[in-house]
Parts: sequence; structure tokens; C-alpha cells
Amino acid sequence: MLIVGTSGWQYRDWKGLFYPRGAAELSYYAAGFATVELNNPFYRLPSRSTFEQWAEQVPSGFVFSVKMSRYLTHIKRLRDPAEPVTRFLRHAAGLGDKLGPVLLQLPPTLPFDKELLHSVLSRFPRSVRVAVEPRHESWWSSTARKVLEKHDAALCWADRLGRPLSPLWRTAGFGYVRLHEGRANPRPRYGRVSLSSWLDRLSVFGHDPVHVYFNNDPGGAALHDAIALARAAQRRGLEVTRVPEDFGPR
Repeated sequence: MLIVGTSGWQYRDWKGLFYPRGAAELSYYAAGFATVELNNPFYRLPSRSTFEQWAEQVPSGFVFSVKMSRYLTHIKRLRDPAEPVTRFLRHAAGLGDKLGPVLLQLPPTLPFDKELLHSVLSRFPRSVRVAVEPRHESWWSSTARKVLEKHDAALCWADRLGRPLSPLWRTAGFGYVRLHEGRANPRPRYGRVSLSSWLDRLSVFGHDPVHVYFNNDPGGAALHDAIALARAAQRRGLEVTRVPEDFGPR
């Protein structure tokens, strides 16, 4: 099953394009999509009450994927994870059953360290799905893959300009994909061929859930592409979460 959404919902140029004037943005977004990736906690961890408020604004079954605080990934660089992970989970628990995967996006200067990765992933309960987005080539090793598999943590598949940025390993019982930037016109949209190629790649997951988030937000490209991917998946007979019918200037 494809769980399709965008990375965030608060963008200036979506006003009047996707959001009607005066719309409650998160509620309006959640009426069209069934998931969103929360990037806010990466920069500053919100209070538990803020997470609770977000959960109250969306319908039952909606899923928030949450980006881990950079305090752990970029400042601590995965060292001493006990306190940062415990605090993060205590706050994110405000989402209740709407908490989806937690994404650990790592700095491009952070090389693979088996013990550090094991230590971090061990801090998450099995009930919380974790995806890891490494950006240093030393991670593309059989050892790294085995550690991810041991903890049922997904290697995040990322894309820029139509090219995968990592090996396309399946390491968990779910998938996690981030599409950062397409090369179709108008930029940074993804073209039909590129989206079709991604659907081909995702076939390895079968009926298991795959979270797909478009991060190419300028000009509403992420919205257009999320809808286009979902429609293409439906034409293939694949199960996919809801997306809006269409949208344009309002």
C-alpha cells in the first residue's frame, strides 16, 4: 500500500493555489491527504501539547511521519542517544495512534558507525517504525544493511533530479521514500516517466506499506506530483491512500 503525502503543509505559495482564503490549513490538507511528514521537530522540538493539537485537527486514520530532532542527528551526531530519543518520543506521543514512522536524516559528513547506529535504534521501541536517511557513501555496506535489518529500520530511499541517492535496499517491513527534486518543467516537478520508474522500484514491497513524501514544495510541485503518483498507482491497480481530486488558483 502506498501512503502518499508531502513534506510539510505550511508553504506561502500554497495559499490561494491549494488553500482557499482563510482555510484552516492542516485540517484542509488532511481532508485531501492521509499523511504528512513533519519537518518542524527537526529544527525545534514542539511541546507535547502542540503534537496533541495537530492530532486533533486531522481525521481518524491520518498518519504523521516525524523527522527526528537535529540535536541527536547533527549536533550529537548519534552519540549518547538515550536522553534525546526519550525526550523526542515523550513529546511525539502527543500524536497518539496518528504517530507514523520517525525519520532520522543524517548529515552528509557523518560516516557509518555500526555501534552508534545500533545504540540509537535500540532506544526506539519496536512499536515505533524508524527510517534512516544516510548521506555519506560509507553507509552503502553490507554491515550497515544488516544493522538496519536487525532493527527492522527502513533505509530511506531518496531521489534528486530523478536519480536515487542510495542503494535501493529493502531493510524493513515497510518502505520510506523522499522525493526531493524533479527535473521536469516547470521545475522542480517530476515527469511521468520518472514517477513511473519509482512505481516500478516500489513493487519490491508488495502489499507492505510504503510512505512516499514529496519534498519539492516550490510552486505546489509536491502537491501536483503526489496526486500524479497516486493516480498512476491507481491505474496499475495498486492500493493508495487518498489524494485531492485537483486544485488550482483560488
